[in-house]
Parts: sequence; structure tokens; C-alpha cells
Amino acid sequence: MTRRNSMGRFLPLGIVALLLACGTLSVEEEKQLGTEAQRQVRDQFDMVRDRVVVNYVRDLGAKLVDAADPTPFRFRFYVVEDEAINAFALPGGAIYVHTGTIMKAKDVSELAGVVAHEIGHVTARHVAELYPKQRAASLGVNFISILVAILTGNPYITNAAGLGGQVAAQSYLATFTQDAELEADMLAVESLIRAGYDPHGMVTFFETLKREADHGLALPQFLSSHPATDERIATVRAAIRAREPLPPLRRDDGGKLEIIQRRIDLIIGTDPDAR
Repeated sequence: MTRRNSMGRFLPLGIVALLLACGTLSVEEEKQLGTEAQRQVRDQFDMVRDRVVVNYVRDLGAKLVDAADPTPFRFRFYVVEDEAINAFALPGGAIYVHTGTIMKAKDVSELAGVVAHEIGHVTARHVAELYPKQRAASLGVNFISILVAILTGNPYITNAAGLGGQVAAQSYLATFTQDAELEADMLAVESLIRAGYDPHGMVTFFETLKREADHGLALPQFLSSHPATDERIATVRAAIRAREPLPPLRRDDGGKLEIIQRRIDLIIGTDPDAR
């Protein structure tokens, strides 16, 4: 696929002034942040348009949203045409899953764990909680660019913000990848169980990625900007033990994931006119 090396758009000054004037983001302000972030994501990535693939992820996401904590946001699910193993959630409920993540999952419980984790970020409103802490970092109009760069792993926008922006991004990242990430994992365990998916899929997915990293392969973006994998595995296992005995839960979906993976193999990298 071709990643667009666009520097994206900055947050309009009127919205920045509004956000900087308040201590904590309101729901509407968080939605505005999400709208601007989505514009930058569309500039950076190609989206999968295949209806079968997209609907599969949306249906999975809808089941997990129904089982998650209540939220004032409307969730939207998108599939990014990118072989990198990553997924990310924007303020306001837009969730993006890379094709590389779908291809790496061995069963639907592993993919569901990734999606449930991102849903947890939205329901817990982690960006709204962390935004006031960044006011002292003087992010100004670069906040959205830095946020998108961190979540997507795209360095272009961070570089555009200059050295000061990169330092602020590292500060933001250090905060975002501790309590927020571990809380999202714990929320994911709860929503997975309610939705009928085996939360052990989160553990096996982390273990697979950790083995690849231990063998010298590049650490996936989904893990490189998050707490230590061992810590996440231990946290998820502890959360599962706290819910035992578990009801009957499913790991697979009757071969549907395998069909989607084969379909992605066929459509990725082909000429759009030939699809």
C-alpha cells in the first residue's frame, strides 16, 4: 500500500482557544478533537473499501460496543490498508484496525481483544483526561498532530511540529502508555466476557507478538508505544482469574476470520480498477 506523507491539518485556532480555556474536555469538545484527528488520518492512510472486510470488523465492533461500558459517543470502525500490526482509537469513537492486525490474529478472540482494548480507551475517555495535563507542555495547535502521530506511529506530523513537539509527544506518550493502557486492557477483559469472547485471546496475541520481538523482529506499533508486554500479559491474566469461573466462551467464529484473511490477501496491493 502507499502511505500518504501529508503533514495533515492543524486544529482551527478557534477550537484550540476553546479547549485551552477549560480544565477538562466536554463531550462535544472531545468530538471536535476526534473530527480533526480523523481528517489527518484520512490524509495519512489508505482505507480498505471492500465491503465484506469492513462489515466484518464493524459487526465485531458492534458486538463489543454493546457489551462495553456506556458512552455518549457513536462508534465507527474502519480498516486501514497497512501491514503494520496496529490499531488505534481517536477521541469521539472512531476506531481503526490495520489489515496487518487482522492477518496476524489466529482466531477471532485475538482480534476481538485488540478491538475491545481500543473501545476501552473511548469509554474511559482517556484523551479527555490527559489533555489538561498537556497544557503546560505548550502543545498549542500541534496537539492534534502529535496525538495522531503517537496513535498511528506515523513520524511525519511529529517531525513537522519541530523538536519541541517531539519532546512534548514523548511526555504525552509516557503518560498515555501506563495507567490508560492497562485500564483499557482490564476494560477489554470485561467487555469480551460479556460479549461471549474468550479473553485469553488477548494473552495469546500478546505472546505471539512478544515472541516475534524476542526473535529480533521489529516490535509492532501496537506494543512499541505501550507498557511492557510482560506487564500487560500479567495484568490481563489477573483480570481473567478475578472473573473465574468463566462461562462458556468462544475463540473462533466458524472460519469467518480465515475467509476475511484470504480476502485481504487477494485485494491488498491490487490495482483499484481490478478489484
